[in-house]
Amino acid sequence: MALNNPAFNNPAFQDPRAVQSYPGGARAASLTPPPAAAAGSASRGGVDLAAQAQMEGAFAGPPAGSAETGRMTIEDTVVKTAVLFAVLVATAAVGWVWTLGGLVPTTPNVSALPMIVGGLAGFVLALVIIFTSRKKVRPALIFGYAAAEGLFVGGISAFFEVMYPGIVLQATLATLVVVGVTLALFASGKIRASARATKIFLIAMVGYLVFSLVNVGFMLFGATDSAFGLRSDIQIFGIPLGVIIGIVVVLMAAYSLVLDFDQVQQGVRNGAPRQYGWLSAFGIMVTVVWLYIEILRILAILRGSE
Repeated sequence: MALNNPAFNNPAFQDPRAVQSYPGGARAASLTPPPAAAAGSASRGGVDLAAQAQMEGAFAGPPAGSAETGRMTIEDTVVKTAVLFAVLVATAAVGWVWTLGGLVPTTPNVSALPMIVGGLAGFVLALVIIFTSRKKVRPALIFGYAAAEGLFVGGISAFFEVMYPGIVLQATLATLVVVGVTLALFASGKIRASARATKIFLIAMVGYLVFSLVNVGFMLFGATDSAFGLRSDIQIFGIPLGVIIGIVVVLMAAYSLVLDFDQVQQGVRNGAPRQYGWLSAFGIMVTVVWLYIEILRILAILRGSE
């Protein structure tokens, strides 16, 4: 689908015919003898017994993994995703300590530098990765993005922890629950991506981006002095607007995860090169970080309205 995570906007995840242009071609093609070899065999008037035995041995042996075939697999993508999140967690710890000047939030004088540096670096790297991945997947850039996002996540988490103690643990657990439930439902076949749902998701995403820009404008020009702008100023039936919008956005992020998982399956079915597992891991990380930030903001608005 073209309306999903930009990280998956690549022929390897969408068009099986595009795989033929990758090094190695499709597996079926590799099992077909070249025309010249077939003609030579026929001219000898018999079957090449050695070649036949080799072919039978290949089919009788254990299935080849991604290392042998050079193709993307779900298992290999899971490992790559775990490695990227390990990098994110490590640099998040650095961002946390840098922001607070220590492990424990004992002073309100926090530094916003890690959050700013990580956010800007992550945004730039994400754009570079998305727009250059059609030609070549560069794992080094993806590792750089994971490190920058970790710095941003650690910084913003420490910032909120100072204001609302315990909020980071709550947001982390909630994020893990949403990701786990979404993955379980997808693996069991209970939820699947569809063209109609994806169109609704796109419309909702555009609406959310417009609202976010308007809200930032109100905050920059002094139309609201609230920490979250219109999200906390406006209430509907006593519920802050930011909580209502946040719940919708969490559902959107969960559906974005469904799209990510679906595109990973598409890449495996299409026989995408193994390196595209890094691109898949990058796409999943983008969605999970988005989900975590939205849950963190919902909890902050709720804690601030108490």
